[in-house]
Amino acid sequence: MSPSSSSSDALHGSSILFYLNGQRVVVDRPDLDMTLLQYLRSTGLTGTKLGCGEGGCGACTVMISRYDIDESRIIHASVNACLCPLATVDGKHVITVEGLGTSARPHPVQERIALLHGSQCGFCTPGFVMSLYTLLRNNPNPTEHEIEECFDGNLCRCTGYRPILDAAKTFADMAWKQGTVAADGSAHITEPKTTGGCGIDGCCRLQKSPDAEVANGSSAIVHDPTKAPTSITNGCCKGLESDSGCCKSQKRHDSGVAECKAVNQAEADKAAVISKFQRYDPTQDLIFPPFLIRYAKRTTSDSEPQLRPLDITSADPQSWCKRYLRPLKLSGLLAALEQYPDAKLVAGNSEVGVEIKLKRSKFGTQIYVNDIPELRQISDTPSGITFGANITLARFEQALDQYGAEYGAQRTQSLAALRENLRYFAGNQIRNVATIAGNIVTASPISDLNPVFLAAGATLTLASASGERCVPMSEFFLGYRRTAMLKGEVLVSVTVPFNVEGEVIRAFKQAKRKDDDIAIVTCGLRVRVDEDQRVVDAAFAYGGVAPTTVLAHAAAKAAVGGTWGDRSVLDRILGACQQELQLDYAVPGGMAEYRTALTTSFLFKFWAVSCSALRIACAESLLAHELDDEERMVSKARQEYAPVEDRAIVGKGVAHLAALKQVTGEARYVDDMPALAGELHVGLVLSTRAHARILSIDAEPALALSGVVRVLTARDVPGENHWNIFKDEEILPIDTVHYYGQPLALVLATTLKLAQDAARLVSVSYEDLPAVLSIRDAVAKSSFYDETRQLINGDVDAALAAADLVLEGESYCGAQEHFYLETMGAVAVPKGEDGEMDVFASTQNPTEAQMVVAEVLGVPASRVVCRVKRMGGGFGGKESRSVLIAAFAALGAHHTGRSVRIALDRDEDMQVSGQRHPFYGTWTVGVTKEGRILGLRARVYSNGGFSHDLSIGVLERAVSHLDNCYRMPATDFVGRVCRTNTQSNTAFRSFGGCQGMFLSESMLCEVADRLNLSVEAVREINLYQPGDVTPFSQPLNDWNVPLMWDQLKAKAQYDERRLAVDEFNKHSTHRKRGLAMLPTKFGISFGVKHLNQGMALVHVYMDGSVLVAHGGTEMGQGLHTKMAMVAAETLELPLESIFISETATNTAANTSPTAASASSDLNGFAVYNACKELADRLRPYRERMVGESFAKIAKTAYLDRCNLTAAGHYCTPDIGFNWAKNEGLLYFYFTQGVAIAEVELDTLTGAHSTLRVDIIMDVGRSLNKAIDIGQIEGAFAQGQGWTTTEEFLYFPSTGRLFTTGPGNYKIPSAMDIPRDFRVELLEGADTSVLKTIFSSKGVGEPPLFLGASVFFALRDAVLAKRRQEGVSAPLYMESPATPEILRMACEDQLAQMARIPQPLKDGKTPFTIRI
Repeated sequence: MSPSSSSSDALHGSSILFYLNGQRVVVDRPDLDMTLLQYLRSTGLTGTKLGCGEGGCGACTVMISRYDIDESRIIHASVNACLCPLATVDGKHVITVEGLGTSARPHPVQERIALLHGSQCGFCTPGFVMSLYTLLRNNPNPTEHEIEECFDGNLCRCTGYRPILDAAKTFADMAWKQGTVAADGSAHITEPKTTGGCGIDGCCRLQKSPDAEVANGSSAIVHDPTKAPTSITNGCCKGLESDSGCCKSQKRHDSGVAECKAVNQAEADKAAVISKFQRYDPTQDLIFPPFLIRYAKRTTSDSEPQLRPLDITSADPQSWCKRYLRPLKLSGLLAALEQYPDAKLVAGNSEVGVEIKLKRSKFGTQIYVNDIPELRQISDTPSGITFGANITLARFEQALDQYGAEYGAQRTQSLAALRENLRYFAGNQIRNVATIAGNIVTASPISDLNPVFLAAGATLTLASASGERCVPMSEFFLGYRRTAMLKGEVLVSVTVPFNVEGEVIRAFKQAKRKDDDIAIVTCGLRVRVDEDQRVVDAAFAYGGVAPTTVLAHAAAKAAVGGTWGDRSVLDRILGACQQELQLDYAVPGGMAEYRTALTTSFLFKFWAVSCSALRIACAESLLAHELDDEERMVSKARQEYAPVEDRAIVGKGVAHLAALKQVTGEARYVDDMPALAGELHVGLVLSTRAHARILSIDAEPALALSGVVRVLTARDVPGENHWNIFKDEEILPIDTVHYYGQPLALVLATTLKLAQDAARLVSVSYEDLPAVLSIRDAVAKSSFYDETRQLINGDVDAALAAADLVLEGESYCGAQEHFYLETMGAVAVPKGEDGEMDVFASTQNPTEAQMVVAEVLGVPASRVVCRVKRMGGGFGGKESRSVLIAAFAALGAHHTGRSVRIALDRDEDMQVSGQRHPFYGTWTVGVTKEGRILGLRARVYSNGGFSHDLSIGVLERAVSHLDNCYRMPATDFVGRVCRTNTQSNTAFRSFGGCQGMFLSESMLCEVADRLNLSVEAVREINLYQPGDVTPFSQPLNDWNVPLMWDQLKAKAQYDERRLAVDEFNKHSTHRKRGLAMLPTKFGISFGVKHLNQGMALVHVYMDGSVLVAHGGTEMGQGLHTKMAMVAAETLELPLESIFISETATNTAANTSPTAASASSDLNGFAVYNACKELADRLRPYRERMVGESFAKIAKTAYLDRCNLTAAGHYCTPDIGFNWAKNEGLLYFYFTQGVAIAEVELDTLTGAHSTLRVDIIMDVGRSLNKAIDIGQIEGAFAQGQGWTTTEEFLYFPSTGRLFTTGPGNYKIPSAMDIPRDFRVELLEGADTSVLKTIFSSKGVGEPPLFLGASVFFALRDAVLAKRRQEGVSAPLYMESPATPEILRMACEDQLAQMARIPQPLKDGKTPFTIRI
């Protein structure tokens, strides 16, 4: 047996032992700067991805299991590998996505997410797989609510989350649904007794009877994703059929289109897939290694490795961390602190890791404290609960629930308040490792827990080598990030007292996004009254309003002695709070008025809720039911489309062909490629000025580092240093910096860390120049590019003169970050002769990457091959800006003759690349009293950034979409692009269309307000009718918006719901609901005529297999899947015969970018033309060889010297538009849709939830209906984020980007999607005028604007509140409508109290600005 713990504690180890996917790993003297993610990827386990590096996206999620000595059980935790130091996994079992299964034999979690369309680009998918897998390891029988909550630390940019949640919920409540059951912790499999459900929501087989205990799982058959699901149209009721019919014979409810009432094939397809799923058997999962239990218990034999304290010194002289200590006892920790008083204590590393990654903080000595039992003890006394300071927040949650149940709600209100704020504290991955101590001692002014601890009267116990002492929480915080802790002290425990009779405590928090977000303002509020309701004691603690957590002493003093429930007391404490916590306009963090309003709004909420809890009768207590945070509903969804009867493959709901590779981690992205011998990495030297002359660049300090090979500047560009369409942007700047974060030089080094460290040593001297950041500033200074775009029709002046109402106004919509989960990257590999080079890039535009690289290197384009396997998302962001990144890698490879890799960190990507263009517009509109538009004059401006890039094309689409779906007899539209000192803004899904539509829809809202009409009525009366002509002279011959408007209005019961919303608002004071109905039309074609072409190359091999190459790239949108389906349909082959390897410029030359929602049209027809030619060549052989295999037919044709290769080409007919003359065909056709959104708004905070969304889209005859549904849902979520949570901000003083990652830039999470999400495809409409491939329509971009229906529903809710408050002033709302915008727009008394008088704003610069 091992030595006693006391003797072994004196022996320190320098190696770590852990298990990885079931295999033991020992690492001697591990790299102390290395994270678990870096280690995994270095070993070839590249399924775990780097998405952000700050624990905010979940792409790096793994499961780490450990044996907990305190609880004598195995604990499985989902963890962010990007923040987990490698050295901390000693004694643990790490399981990655590769440890679950393979594409040939996937784990049930992987299989279900893949085959139910839960993976599009696939980059985030391994993280979702591991989060769900971890949940099932802890609880094989979870509820749907638990499943949804398990993803609160995972982000997806493609899917809109719905298919991921659908797939995950097949594991829910498995005692009566299909699958397995774990009746207890032993996770055994129960015997099947009944037949499992078909997979349709509400399946007849799943009508749960009182004695239903178990269900029958299906046989373990892995469905082939290349085969279309078998249709299920027969009944399954087994005698249980209800009046509405069996679930499997459900009818679609389409109206208005003849002969389209049929089976809902979406549900039937889902049922067919689910029926083939494997049963989930927890006993087949990787076990926790028994050795690790003995290792944790310290009962291993003398000949075996033993758990020891660790003392590891770095073997790398350039390491940031020089020494790593891991004591196993508190005494060891205190002794270490005596020796190293400045050491950084590390537990979950969720704070320290972010400081190291983003702030480049260096902590030379680190002490890991998570393996010290004395810091994890929990005990109760008659007066309260003492929590070990180093228990994880996840364990803290469990303990709070446990003691709440044991001691009752009254005594444990403080615990309940802590639990309430923990609900939305970070994500599961962070809560599984972060600790109470970390939350307290970092002294963050926006801590979620500290205000509650402070209000509750918590006491801290501190220990050092000289003994222990207790410090009240009220005396602990001394200033910004400063506490009362002395050097050598550690936080041992925190004691929370029980609550007494007459006492109420609550916690409130507001953030930009409900889940996994840092607080804007947070608080813990407590009051204690005597039997006469007089206040004996009060504590109002706030975070987010001062440099540290603070008590509002004046407000508490105003309360004590007063009668709780007396309105005068409320007014007194609100006034005192307002005065005490009023923020300066330029306060760090910004949002001064909003944050001030939140302090009083929370206090008002607390007043009402506490009065209700204390049974005090007052007006406010009657509102308590509105003010407590309600439990969020579990989401549900429905998709509808009709069967495809006349085609074998095209149109069917086939799963993404790469989905199984993506869910198992087998799918390779650029940075997953194995490194070549001698490969170098690029570190970017970034500008720290927004606009300046470059005086000098000194690279000597960087070159002095061992391993730094070269530093490249503009003078090292051998060929052309200017690029993009207008040639107005430099690869590397020669003498002038144009934006903060612009790459100035490239450092080439042997490791990425070294390259990045060295880049920060490069010294740049500047001479500052004036900078322009925002559109409004640019307009005021006439900072424009030369080009103007205008559309003039009719006589606007006459129309305005004839109008009943002429209204003037302005509209603004902000920028949006693409936030593709895979950041930009490239690998350049020189071939060593003739200047040849292969460039592997994450780009939507391989041809431009090829051409620019060739120009930069000064070689013919034929020497450069750009290859794209797949991208982890693109959304337009990798159409042009990715070319620069490819050029950087190629430049490095050219100079060194070695393979060069570049992979941007998230903050670098957001600083270097462009975003969606912000738009600002002014308008003058004339309407009749009924709201009919007579004429519109609009001036629109975009923020183009420092170079042209694609801004003119974006402007053209914005100007041509100002009409949206409305007839405007007289128009005068003029658009300009502003030149500013920001990143060059670029393409983004919808490419200006959504901005143009937003400006006009905002205008219609103000028109409706002024006319006292519903905006839906104004929209409806102005809808185009078939045959109407647009402002760009295009007749609408394929026009289904009026049909879809009527159809959705009836099916979604808009009129009834409008009445219900109004009735709700009549009886609800502080919660308001809103309803909006919004149409869209989106023109499909490139604005540049020559880009409207596609090409393909198809090979039939002698074994009958087919290789297809085409000009489009795969970024998750399913393009390769659709192209394979077109090929299979045309060649009359099974889908599994078709293979698409990559997109490369040597097989698909002179291609257009994968953009404009036209790639299926262009490349689809090209593939069709090539395959049609091959089919025609092979037809004689097929006719002669009836019944023979295709392989034999192909071999015979080859032997007969038949050419089995064909090239296909397609160009869009009739396309081409002359802007100067307003003539020609601008768009080949329009994809159209209508959405209805219903929301609920908390008017005191600006928080909201999207209750329900209904969408109908006209996508023609879809190439793949399931993929198109996924595109609609994903685009909608992006549009919702663009107009609500995604606020792009800059520091006005420096021009530096503020929002550089998921910590402060908030894309929607799985909890933000509609709670009820219904999407259907228009079926049965006339498609005879469509000249597209199989009469399909592009779908990637058009649905995005429908996400703005949430914005306009929120506007409707704000209007309801303003009407209640008697506010008659016009409502102007910018996008995005963040909680700040929504709260302050309500203009109630508390909002008005928080307003800062203009004289106090004058001369002050706000903390951040929109541009």
